[in-house]
Amino acid sequence: MYLVCGEALFDVFSQENSTRSSELGLTAIAGGSPFNVAVGLRRLGVESAMFGGLSSDYLGARLRRVLEEERVDCRYVVTSDAPTTLAMVGLDAGGSAHYQFRGEGCADRQVKLEHLPELDERVRGVHVGSYTLVVKPVADTLMALVERERDRRLISLDPNVRLNPQPDVALWRRQVEAFAAHAHVIKASDEDLALLYPGRETRDVARGWLNERCRLVFVTHGADGASVHCAHGSWQRPADTSLPVRDTVGAGDTFQAAVLAYLARLGADTPARVTMLDRATLDALLDFAIRAAAITCSRVGPDLPFEHEV
Repeated sequence: MYLVCGEALFDVFSQENSTRSSELGLTAIAGGSPFNVAVGLRRLGVESAMFGGLSSDYLGARLRRVLEEERVDCRYVVTSDAPTTLAMVGLDAGGSAHYQFRGEGCADRQVKLEHLPELDERVRGVHVGSYTLVVKPVADTLMALVERERDRRLISLDPNVRLNPQPDVALWRRQVEAFAAHAHVIKASDEDLALLYPGRETRDVARGWLNERCRLVFVTHGADGASVHCAHGSWQRPADTSLPVRDTVGAGDTFQAAVLAYLARLGADTPARVTMLDRATLDALLDFAIRAAAITCSRVGPDLPFEHEV
């Protein structure tokens, strides 16, 4: 089982379906990067649990219902009466998403040190990512968790940089580097790296994260596919173009879930075993994650694929 840590929210899409300017139709879809990863893992046949804050309001209850329907373990969820975060999503002509968050003081940020869970042997890995890395008090709580667990369980990290919840790029860089120091597997997008390290080559940043602890770094390149950086070198695979692209919402989360699911399938979801993967296996893993992400891109919203579809 992976313990996936971070936010759960609703992505709110506008619909231009009215002839009156005074009316704006909205569609809300359950999401948030860690939420999507937890659901994606279950759909790919791997057990997952969620550690994050949910509101006791009707939106929070709906998020919990989705997690339970997807068979994500909710025993570590922290419930409060703070409201649910809303992410207002706009899509550009290419289907890429742009976000504005309504989240100050919301439930996903109210996870405190006192909420740190005790983990049993079922939890083999801990995944952290997105803006809960940089907003308090939850950021301090997640840092304490990975510091405590880094020698016992696989730690994975996805920065998933979103400047609207926290526009301070220097803070993002410090926090990502602090979490990266505890991670065994890191996944980032080339957009993340351009924001964090403007002017630096993507490959140089990715390989700079490799050390005795971190053995795998994946970088997604949008329409240009994805790359892996490891002890065997660095190489890139092209995107899967067999399906149409409707939007890219949830594509990175799908890639992340697919990487973790593949490691679990191999029994390589531990700090020791992740170091033993050969180049051919890692190339097959990269291909699997790219194909999974392509399926999500062929759908509207973060509708992640099931194992049989990939």
